[in-house]
Amino acid sequence: MTNHLAFQPDPILARAGVGLKADHYKTILETKPDIGWFEVHPENYMGDGGSPHAYLSAIRQDYPLSLHGVGMSLGGVDPLDQAHLSRFASLVERYQPALVSEHLAWATHKGDFLNDLLPLPLTQEALDVMAEHVDQMQSALKRQVLVENPSTYLSFEGEVMEEPEFLVALAARTGCGLLLDVNNVYVSACNHGFDPVAYIDAIPPGLIGEVHVAGHAVEEINGTQLRIDDHGSAVVDEVWKLFGRLIERVGPKPSLVEWDTNVPPWEILKAEADKADALLMQHDLVLGRRHADAVPA
Repeated sequence: MTNHLAFQPDPILARAGVGLKADHYKTILETKPDIGWFEVHPENYMGDGGSPHAYLSAIRQDYPLSLHGVGMSLGGVDPLDQAHLSRFASLVERYQPALVSEHLAWATHKGDFLNDLLPLPLTQEALDVMAEHVDQMQSALKRQVLVENPSTYLSFEGEVMEEPEFLVALAARTGCGLLLDVNNVYVSACNHGFDPVAYIDAIPPGLIGEVHVAGHAVEEINGTQLRIDDHGSAVVDEVWKLFGRLIERVGPKPSLVEWDTNVPPWEILKAEADKADALLMQHDLVLGRRHADAVPA
């Protein structure tokens, strides 16, 4: 029987975190950097042992953790994979993450895993399926799940809701929270031609449990510019500005810098997290001053 360490849940403060990469395991353990928290994809830790768990267990002793799933296919018409859900629940029990999240997306069809996060049509039927699956996941994990808005490259005929409306309705039906990915909002806004500020302003602050920022790629396809959410570069200025706008409105939230491809040296990734921390602190001070000004003498 495997001897799993017993962790107690640690809260994640409204600080910046980064995705935990194998490239950085040893640097983190040796230097104990000043970073708010780490996020991992549970699919990378669903084996029972081995070096991934040895490193993750050691790092978990010093830092809060978030589990960010990419394979649950909450928006798919197939039933949830019960074996996958059970493995996810075991990881939650083992590492006691402060935050757990998944995507407004589907990734399976008739038992085949498609290795992508595919968009949903924003219809009542899709909302019904998504709500049922979120309920199942939260029941299995015995905790709230945050649902992330996707980056999208097409829209469907017959849609009856805008994406913020869909997400808010999902939260109202299931009690889930929202993971607001600012880069995904910006990518989708550029691809579809909507206003990213109006999107983030439509999300009630109390529903947002976590925020993501990331880099993206720009490609020319048949003379049309398309932005691709590839998490392979530094965050662009426009996304930082949108992030600042969000935090100014809703207050500081746990905020993750995603960099999953072309993974840079630790110093570069840490510098991106420092930028997010500086914005969080700046807006925390502004909000503090506003609150002090509002209190009668």
